[in-house]
Amino acid sequence: MRVALIDYDSGNLHSAEKAFQLMGREAGAEVVVTSDPAVAARADRIVLPGDGAFPACRAALGEVDGMAEALREAVLGRGVPFMGICVGMQMLATTGHEYRETPGLDWIGGQIQAIAAPGLKVPHMGWNDLAIDRPHPVLDGIATGDHAYFVHSWQFQVDDPAHLLAHVDYGGQVTAVVGRDNIVGTQFHPEKSQAVGLRLIANFLAWKP
Repeated sequence: MRVALIDYDSGNLHSAEKAFQLMGREAGAEVVVTSDPAVAARADRIVLPGDGAFPACRAALGEVDGMAEALREAVLGRGVPFMGICVGMQMLATTGHEYRETPGLDWIGGQIQAIAAPGLKVPHMGWNDLAIDRPHPVLDGIATGDHAYFVHSWQFQVDDPAHLLAHVDYGGQVTAVVGRDNIVGTQFHPEKSQAVGLRLIANFLAWKP
């Protein structure tokens, strides 16, 4: 099994690669960091990280010639299991509203809106307790009250509540995990979330949607 970790100069690749390599060894998976659409197109699993502002990440992904098309064909065409992390998860949405309105991939309907947390610091930064909204194979062994590591000022507001898999409370409900079909996304960083993050990565590598 080959896992493609997509490199488009907008992700925290080093720590993500280490975490996926660690769990990949246990799963018999080869993890490759790639900016080559042909490699992404042939992968058995695809991971899209993302750090920074939504418009910059979306533009950077679009600037890798053929990558967006390769991802669409693999994920929507062939049903390859896909995980987006942080802004990589946010790009699954229909539209981002950070700085300016920016079209997302529109793989999971919804909007990226600013976190409204009166009296609390934004960005939402540090550890927070997950609340599991619906069971999912990628969340096996992860329970409400387990904590994960977040760094973000914007959040995914899903159109369909069935696509909300987990949230946290931060001055109100803030989306933590989204998913549908063969697609999942985490707002938190699994590679920085210790045991919970490694469990989620292992579950993703074993997932057969």
